[in-house]
Amino acid sequence: MATDPARGDSHIQEGEIAIVAAQLRPGVHVRLPIPWMEHQFLFSSFVIADEEQVRLIAAMRLPELFCDPRRCRVAPLPRRPDLAVDPATTVDSDAEQARLAALTAARLAEKQERSRAMQRLREGLHKAHRLYAGAATAMSGALRNFSARPQASVAEVLRVGAESTAAVLGDADSVLVLIAEKAQDEGLAAHSLAVMTLALLIGKQAQLPPAALPAIASGALLHDIGKLQISPSILRSSERNRHEEALYQSHCQSGYDAARRAGTLSPPVLEAIRHHHERFDGRGFPDRLSGSAIPLTARIVAIANRFDNLVNPLDPRRALSPSEALSVLWTRERAACDQQLLELFIRGMGVYPPGSIVRLTDGRIAAVVAAAAADRPLLPTVMVYAPEVPRQQSIILDLAQTDDLGVERALRLQERSLEELDYLLPRRKISWSHLAERRC
Repeated sequence: MATDPARGDSHIQEGEIAIVAAQLRPGVHVRLPIPWMEHQFLFSSFVIADEEQVRLIAAMRLPELFCDPRRCRVAPLPRRPDLAVDPATTVDSDAEQARLAALTAARLAEKQERSRAMQRLREGLHKAHRLYAGAATAMSGALRNFSARPQASVAEVLRVGAESTAAVLGDADSVLVLIAEKAQDEGLAAHSLAVMTLALLIGKQAQLPPAALPAIASGALLHDIGKLQISPSILRSSERNRHEEALYQSHCQSGYDAARRAGTLSPPVLEAIRHHHERFDGRGFPDRLSGSAIPLTARIVAIANRFDNLVNPLDPRRALSPSEALSVLWTRERAACDQQLLELFIRGMGVYPPGSIVRLTDGRIAAVVAAAAADRPLLPTVMVYAPEVPRQQSIILDLAQTDDLGVERALRLQERSLEELDYLLPRRKISWSHLAERRC
């Protein structure tokens, strides 16, 4: 029968040994076989940091603990079977007992408050997922029916764009923008939503007037509308011949023409559709515009589009992590972009962009779910891989508010196990940004 991690696992697991509190010392790994909310520690499984932790665990008077020797920095102390009572469970004095009890109570209260904060963050993630799911359904229908019912489709796109803009401008501490989730059956709709979300982030970072953001959102949602008339085999090909490349490049003009015929879209929206493949250095298409001659909306959508194509390419084997994609944009493709907008985008995404898998300084693996504040750029908010805790109750930490814990380095998705990825990024649900006001 499967064990519910939230209730604590009192059974020995593969690779573990049973120990008692008298065997603990700094450097020894321990797993507490009680529910997570019934102890004061951040994790149920951890390496002992100091003698104070040893005393706090001893004061819990647990009859048995578990240890994974593979995770120990030092071996547990020898067990003394000749003692009828574990000496570690005997507190030296009433004063010491009272001190440990008070410390435990304070840490449990702090943990409960932390748990409430984590619940609010989880609710934000769930809300973002619901927003995304509704927007994905709406966009799939709008794109599918665009040729037959262009005006109705445009109206739906404008609605999705307006709702998404409102989400960005809403409660910055609790609203997570739409989740960029690359489900195979969502195709162009998923890409459009991701580009829209990222383009809105750039617009917000650039402190554009709120009235300008809906046009950016709609232009991003419709930027690839011309691809609906091109064979998927050509779109997916990485080695197009001259004729196929010309056909591919025609999607900017054909999309512009189709959108203009709908008759209700503003010039900035139409400009994003026509010019999102222009390059700042003049080497793009269809009109080889350069610099500020490229409309602002198109310059914004171009950066968002390229980032999503790097992170979510048609061939998943070529996918880059968000950190890698930002590095590519800055080191190799900066000439193609409006550098000022690119700098704002990188600043908004942070050193460890949302969706990154990172190793924390205590060796744990985590997914970044919200970028760091501008004044603490190396300390994002993360969801920690803790298989002893159900994902629905996952541990989400703002590292800026957590003592002695930070990011050691970013990792590649390909380096991690399927179990970790399924826990941290199921179906690659990635919140691209928390869009807190403090980051602008």
